[in-house]
Order: sequence, then structure tokens, then C-alpha cells
Amino acid sequence: MSFSTLGLSDALLRAVADQGYTIPTPIQRQAIPAVLAGGDLLAGAQTGTGKTAGFVLPMLQRLSARPSPYGAGSRKPLRALILAPTRELAAQVDAFIKTYGKHLKLTSMVLIGGVGFGPQTAQLRRGIDLLVATPGRLLDHHAQGHVDFSRVEIFVLDEADRMLDMGFIPDVKRVLALLPKQRQNLLFSATFSSEIKTLAEKLLNRPRTIQVTPPNSTVDAINQRLHPVNRADKSKLLAWLVSHHRWRQVLVFTRTKHGADKLVRSLHSDGIRAVAMHGDKTQNARTQALAQFKSGGVEVMVATDIAARGIDIDQLPHVVNYDLPNVPGDYIHRIGRTGRAGAGGEAISLVCVDEHAFLRDIERLIKRSIPRHVVPGFEPDPNAVAQPVFTQRGRTNSNAQPRAGRSRVVKGRSAGSTGSSYSRSRTKH
Repeated sequence: MSFSTLGLSDALLRAVADQGYTIPTPIQRQAIPAVLAGGDLLAGAQTGTGKTAGFVLPMLQRLSARPSPYGAGSRKPLRALILAPTRELAAQVDAFIKTYGKHLKLTSMVLIGGVGFGPQTAQLRRGIDLLVATPGRLLDHHAQGHVDFSRVEIFVLDEADRMLDMGFIPDVKRVLALLPKQRQNLLFSATFSSEIKTLAEKLLNRPRTIQVTPPNSTVDAINQRLHPVNRADKSKLLAWLVSHHRWRQVLVFTRTKHGADKLVRSLHSDGIRAVAMHGDKTQNARTQALAQFKSGGVEVMVATDIAARGIDIDQLPHVVNYDLPNVPGDYIHRIGRTGRAGAGGEAISLVCVDEHAFLRDIERLIKRSIPRHVVPGFEPDPNAVAQPVFTQRGRTNSNAQPRAGRSRVVKGRSAGSTGSSYSRSRTKH
């Protein structure tokens, strides 16, 4: 099957061909006709399966086929709204819209934190057809009268499971209450938890449901292993692995922002080019860090879970869990950065005695034991005693882990709380 069989216009097919794509992925084969048909859609797909093009292409076609009339001199009405959980993912979705819509007369913009209000406000006042936004910044602009939702025809909730994990669902519901009742709704999620199913029931009207990625299937395409090591030797072991194997592109996950910065400094002292990606970095710094990593300017990018969400790197060969996540499902999201779209990949975890409970829960989730390999010279102390693990949200007992989906606490407030400062405390991610 080729893209030409999916019912897309010549303008869109030219844009797809310009990118060198000829055969749609499984999610694209199912989602594109479903969206073109005009009904609501509930789609299960991991990042890296081509899901973004799966909704961007048919959305562009539907909007371009029936231009929205507006008078000369009046502001172009907003017709499509896409909500994404992180700045990086929102920016990537907008890039897809501009890439595939380059032969169309539709306009789009991205609305995220870390960027000044002035330029965003000016662009919104001129009018745009499609808006990609993170929830907090979108609600800030709406509160100031900069965004009019009354003509929205298509609403997309992307990566709904991460929205839930990050505590954004209350804001999503605030946005939904502002949209027209008659609209097309598309919900994409890597997993279908009970909370996501409840949200889908309220959001979607007799949706078509497609699931192209069975639970945990990402794990099957990835070569996983772990290296037992003392907590104090982790940074030296990572430096040895990068140097010994001559790795040139490694995405490393730490549990905290402070830990990411500390690890980058340690790698620099060992002569390894590295950069950090986390919520305390400015948007410009994050954009530059990602560009350096993609271009090969640095070998290692050290990131926290939230900051790394939405990073889309073709053929990323190595992912390292410098710290194991305390939420087992985050392990699958992390290693899913490699092994994308059916390609192979390698996921390595550096595990100290403090993390044995986390490891047990991860292996229970993926229903397999991860192969152990002790690196000579980095043998762990068999008499080491586990210590409590610090997380981004404070101290947690390594044997008592928070449930996935629990509201996060950000700057002393629940991520689900309301108030005038809600978005500025959260959009740092």
C-alpha cells in the first residue's frame, strides 16, 4: 500500500514524496482514512510509529478542502487545535504541519512556555488556521482574550497518557469546556489506562478505535541489558562505556534535574561532550541542546523524563538509564526512544543496590528478566546497603513507590490545582 491509495490530495502527496516517504506505517494506514471520514478517533500508538503524520495529513486535507470564509481585514479563525504535553513535542507537531502543508495556504503556530508573550500575541491576533499548544500557555493566552475557540472544527489530544502522568488532565478539561460542541475529536495515547478510557468516553462521540502497538511490544525490538554497579561508580562506568564502545549518540536518563547537571559536569571532566535537557533550561537552551545532539556536536544528552518526552531522533542507537525510573511504565517510554518504527536499538541500565525494588517492578511489568553483566573493574560491593532514593518530587522510599498517574507536585502545589499561576509553575517542563 502506498500513500496515494489513502485518499490524500496531490498537494499532500507531493509534500510526502518530498520527504522521501512512499509506504505508510500501520498507524497511518488506519488513522488517515478514519480522520478523513470525519468521525472521532481513539488511537493507541507509541511515539515513533508515525502517528503524528497519521493525524496531521488528513487534518490538513479536511481543512484545505473546505476553506473557512472570513471577511477581508478580519482575523482568520482558528479551525484546528492540537494539545501536546511538552514544548518539544508541540514544536515537532508544528514542524510536521509546516512540512506537509507547504503546498497549501493554511497557517499554523506553536504556543508554548519559555517564549515571550508579545510575539505569540501578535501572531494570534493576525489569525492562524492550526494551533499546537501546551495546556498552561494556551489557557494563559485565552484568559487574556488572545485565543478564540468558537470556530474550532478539529481537536487533537496527543499523548494523552503523558498528559495524565504530568497532571495536565484538569487543564485539558478546562480547554474542552471552551470548545464548540460540534467538532471532530482525535485522541492518541500509548496506553489505555482506566483514566484514559474514562476521558475518552467524555471526549469522543462514537469513535473508531485503532490500536497498532500492543502493550509493551516496543520492548521486543530492543536489546536490553543492565550493569550492576556501585552508586558512586555510575558516572565513571558511563564514561567508560561511551569511550570503550565509541558511542556517538547516547540519550541518558537521570531521575532529577540536579542529577542531570552533575552528570554532565562529570562527563566533561572525562573528556566526553555532553549536554543537559531539563525543565530548568530556557527554551532556547533546550532547542540548542537538541540541535547539538542531533547534529553530532555532542555524544551524550542527559535528560529527565518530562524534558525528553517528544524528542524524536531517527535511528537513535543507545538509551541509558543512569537512574532507574521509580514508575515502571516510564521504563518503557524511555527505552522507546530507540528501536523506533521497527528498527533495532540498545537500552542499558546502570543499577545500584538502591534500585533493586524499582528493577523488580520493571521486570514484572515487561514480563522478563533483563540480562545482567558486571563490567570488569566496576564490580558492585556485595555488602552495600540500600539508601532511600531522591526523586524530582522529593524523597521516596525505594520500596514504596508512587502510583503511575498520581498528581505531581510542582513547586509545592498539586499539578492539578487551579489559579492564576498554574501554567507558569508547570510549563517549565
